Amino acid sequence: MEKITARTNEKIKYAVRLGESASLRKEAGEFFLEGARLCSDAVQSGIVIKQAFFTSKALWKYSDYVDGIVAESGICYEISTEVSQKLSDTENPQGVFCICEMKPSADEKSLNPDGKYLALENLQDPSNLGAVCRSAEALGLDGLIVSGGCDVYNPKALRASMGSLLRMNVISSESLEELIGKANSMGMKTLASVPKSTAEDIRKVSMSGGVICCVGNEGSGLSKEVIEKCTAQVTIPMSGRAESFNASAAAAILAWELKR
Repeated sequence: MEKITARTNEKIKYAVRLGESASLRKEAGEFFLEGARLCSDAVQSGIVIKQAFFTSKALWKYSDYVDGIVAESGICYEISTEVSQKLSDTENPQGVFCICEMKPSADEKSLNPDGKYLALENLQDPSNLGAVCRSAEALGLDGLIVSGGCDVYNPKALRASMGSLLRMNVISSESLEELIGKANSMGMKTLASVPKSTAEDIRKVSMSGGVICCVGNEGSGLSKEVIEKCTAQVTIPMSGRAESFNASAAAAILAWELKR
């Protein structure tokens, strides 16, 4: 296993840039992962590991995870603690990192007309995106639709999802409005989640058949175009003085109702 001790090594500089730049990830078709469990999840999910980096401590401390990663990786490197700190965006890195190949993108053609989906429009916080995907997987949704907003391969989103973004059926959509229109033509029920007292109580909505429930941007919510395209508007009843839920909290509640 080749050793890398210099923080200025070109392979290390590329890995750092890959973690920081959504445009580079898109151009290269690769993404960066950090953490023993997350890198192991990638292997188990069938993600192609092109390069892997481990500190000497990680090789024995996380051997249960590392052995499987090494077996499936194209190239492996042993790195110094200083290089590990350069690669990491956490205070106490585990010393396990991977450069992975992106999965083929799914589109609306993979929609199951009888499935249950959350659709996210322009979500900006990668931690919210990861948390939503984690809830969607835990509750057994058929997939997650992502339109605009942060990159699904953002390291913070991947970490917050605890690997769910690598396992879930994630459908990318350039235009959520158009996807909703196609879903309507397939006979699916499409719901716009809005903080309006005039909207229908989500608890009283029939969830039979295929359903897509849309969640909007953290600050401005769903676009007018998507709201108008959906077949119904729904809301989560609230008490107290709060005007709305955090996007990931709202999505978790909506996901529960979709499956209840």
